[in-house]
Amino acid sequence: MSILAQLADALRDGSIEVVDLTAPLSSQTPLLELPPNFGQTAPFQLEEISRYDDRGPAWYWNNFRTGEHTGTHFDAPLHWVTGQHLDDISSVPVTMFVRPAAVLDVTAQVEADPDLLLERAHVDAWVAEHGELPSGGWLLCRTGWSSRTTQQDMINNTETGPTSPGMSPECARWVAEETDLIGIGVETVGTDAGAAHSFDPAFPCHSLLLGAGKYGLAQLQNLDRLPPTGAMVVAPPLKIVDGSGSPVRVLALVER
Repeated sequence: MSILAQLADALRDGSIEVVDLTAPLSSQTPLLELPPNFGQTAPFQLEEISRYDDRGPAWYWNNFRTGEHTGTHFDAPLHWVTGQHLDDISSVPVTMFVRPAAVLDVTAQVEADPDLLLERAHVDAWVAEHGELPSGGWLLCRTGWSSRTTQQDMINNTETGPTSPGMSPECARWVAEETDLIGIGVETVGTDAGAAHSFDPAFPCHSLLLGAGKYGLAQLQNLDRLPPTGAMVVAPPLKIVDGSGSPVRVLALVER
């Protein structure tokens, strides 16, 4: 039996589960908030074209409008100034869309400190327990933040500004420059911590990873349903010519 036939059988009998890691996309989907002097992304909107009526008696369909980085989305290197001469979303090699994943769980630490920064020590502890990170794979950071489904809770503004967990500049540089990971995935509104505007460099996950030709996945859900190692992530974005990113339906294949 071929490998693909074995996969088909495993999907059919449930020995491989398909887990949806995607947040619902609607007008209520939380958005990244930038200072008012910068351009803002458009919230998701549906515009009805017809719904079994005189505009189209047998069909229902919509136009939609939103930003490339709304909801669960894929960041291409072109998204950041450091990657401006690298791939747009339509040029990302399709082999990047089916990759293994490691899931690093820091939910307990984030409950105690919503500003928690993921450090190299967290990754080293994971490796000591679970083995090497998957070659050419994703590092998915499970923080529990996906339970925050409203704009207010996701952004979590405090007296010092947005407050959410992320990765330290040192750890981001290590992922970008010293590993063969293709990128990171997070549960927060974007791949950087809420306070990353004041880091050095600012927004290090964007600056360092995208500048190194790597990628980001943001606003993931259901990471609690994945094992620490062994899942395969399927994340094909829309093929938007000259696009900086795209909403994406992220799935994980998990052997049960």
